[in-house]
Amino acid sequence: MSNPTPSVGPGLPETQSLATDTVTAPAPPQPGKKAKDAKPASLWSDAWYDLRRRPMFIMSVIIILILLVMSAFPWLFTSIDPFDARSCDLSTARQAPSAGHIFGKDNLGCDVYAKVIYGARNSIIIGVFTTLVTTFIGSLLGMIAGFRSGVVDAVSSRFTEIFFAIPPILGALLIGATFRGRINSIILVIAALGVLGWPMTFRIMRAAVITAKNQDFVLAARALGAGAGRIMLRHLLPNSLAPVIVVATINLGGYIAAEAALSFLSVGVQSPDISWGLMIADARTRFLEAPLPLFFPAAFLSVTVLAFIMMGDAVRDALDPKLR
Repeated sequence: MSNPTPSVGPGLPETQSLATDTVTAPAPPQPGKKAKDAKPASLWSDAWYDLRRRPMFIMSVIIILILLVMSAFPWLFTSIDPFDARSCDLSTARQAPSAGHIFGKDNLGCDVYAKVIYGARNSIIIGVFTTLVTTFIGSLLGMIAGFRSGVVDAVSSRFTEIFFAIPPILGALLIGATFRGRINSIILVIAALGVLGWPMTFRIMRAAVITAKNQDFVLAARALGAGAGRIMLRHLLPNSLAPVIVVATINLGGYIAAEAALSFLSVGVQSPDISWGLMIADARTRFLEAPLPLFFPAAFLSVTVLAFIMMGDAVRDALDPKLR
């Protein structure tokens, strides 16, 4: 008597081959090879991925890099030293552009191109350091006020409103006129703009900290016994920096323009230092007769301010998910 055909399983025909019923299991990982785990994308990596595909950001970064190199190494762009009195000749004052002086000469017979190149340094230095001062003061006070709340927040907010009531240029004019001649003009401009420019950063950081401090990761850190300083530095600061960076980038261009305005009003950078604002102030008296000594520093100033504003707008669009 023949043996019965073994059953392959419920619901399967008995004539089906066992070989066709086997399910191929995934091969076990080979020794020494680790599977690559996909890392969750962070806000910063997403922003960088987005920024690299924005022509406006790329163009603004190229302009800013050129300006930074120009301000750090001006001798790479011109062989004329505008600080050397021998490079100026009154007999050639307001000379038209030529092969040796592509931007022409100013009212004192100095090469406009060389002064524009060397003037970038002070304008960039003032913009960068003023931005650092305002960002540091505003972020520090805003973080403390937003984290502590209560009386600390109320007093800090009322104190900040006093500075909002002071027009920045008018306040900087008052500070500059009071201390002019007592302090280095570049340091004075940075101090004047820094003292009056931090309240906006304060408000932005305070609002970001108030939103972040009630998030689960902060509550978990508190439950684990983390102190106030650790929570602010390790958890709140990294998660509140995005809007501050956007404002700082845009403000940097604004501070460069503010320096030019103060120098134009004779309370900013003073001779023998050079800045674009000071060049514009010196050239305005003969503008109708020789417009180029005013046009070129004004053009460089406008392009610089526009580049920082464009970069700030691109960073804002990349960091804000609502604008993507």
